[in-house]
Amino acid sequence: MLFWKRKPKDPGPPTHGPDFSHVDSLEKALALVEAGELEVLYLMPPEFGGPEDPRNIVYVPVGIAEIKYSTDMNIIAPLVESGNVQHYAAVPEYRGRSFIPMAIKIEATDPGRFESEINIWGEALDREDELELEP
Repeated sequence: MLFWKRKPKDPGPPTHGPDFSHVDSLEKALALVEAGELEVLYLMPPEFGGPEDPRNIVYVPVGIAEIKYSTDMNIIAPLVESGNVQHYAAVPEYRGRSFIPMAIKIEATDPGRFESEINIWGEALDREDELELEP
């Protein structure tokens, strides 16, 4: 018996908030950067040793990079300096084929734990913002 793989369904436009589902390529994202609608965000900030590498860069609406930078410098950096955390990860979550992440999850661990999520668009906007810090 043969089974055919089906293409995953396109989730369609979000029910509210901004819609970046049409930005499905690097070229479209860069055009929106040129238009001033999007900006570069480093997943691992250069201050933490993040490389100038396409795998470390995502494109987000203007203002989101400052939110992440503030979290990294004002919360994560002091935790690193005090020895409360040693590991860091910022992981983008995508919706459909969009090149623009709908959320970025930040996690710093070992021995303590800090988690935060930056909700950008789509279903992510329906989530509650949570900040957690465990000693």
